[in-house]
Amino acid sequence: MTDAIRKLREKTSAGIMDCKKALKEAAGNIEKAIEILRKKGIKLATLKSGRAAREGRIESYIHSNAKIGVLVEINCETDFVGRNENFKQFVKDVCMQIAASKPEYVKREDVPEGVLRKEKEILSATIKNKPKPALEKILEGKLEKFYEESCLLEQPFIRDPKVKIKDQLHSLIAKIGENIVIRRFVRYQLGEDI
Repeated sequence: MTDAIRKLREKTSAGIMDCKKALKEAAGNIEKAIEILRKKGIKLATLKSGRAAREGRIESYIHSNAKIGVLVEINCETDFVGRNENFKQFVKDVCMQIAASKPEYVKREDVPEGVLRKEKEILSATIKNKPKPALEKILEGKLEKFYEESCLLEQPFIRDPKVKIKDQLHSLIAKIGENIVIRRFVRYQLGEDI
């Protein structure tokens, strides 16, 4: 069992007791235990989301070719967590994610209604010849793809594409035990239209 706990910790960075409980609940199945820990992280993140997060870090990243730059603000509840190595690494990873993936918004709720309406119009025009029941499903799938491309939290994590940024965030919240919020970012690319 200790070997399984070690493997689970390596994969999730969760605490020993959390890994032990998850493995017990999953009857020793590591993949099932990972799923249990992820669900726990989402539940914890939901519970902590109402707490004020006014500390944290502003981080910058300049890509090696000096043609892309990113500034991001990520908040937490205490300055102690703001200095935590796991938190700092997460902030750096988010900077690199923004540089690589060009999101426009932090989360779905940030997409302006006008932009969403226009996107639905464009997507609907591309699938208008499909049967009515299939139209809604196809449109829903295409909107999900739009959110994945446009919203940082919905994007696959560049270091592990099987995991989304929001999953990384929930995992960090579960590990640290504080509310963490990606507040805002700006991405500059040399020569882009202003």
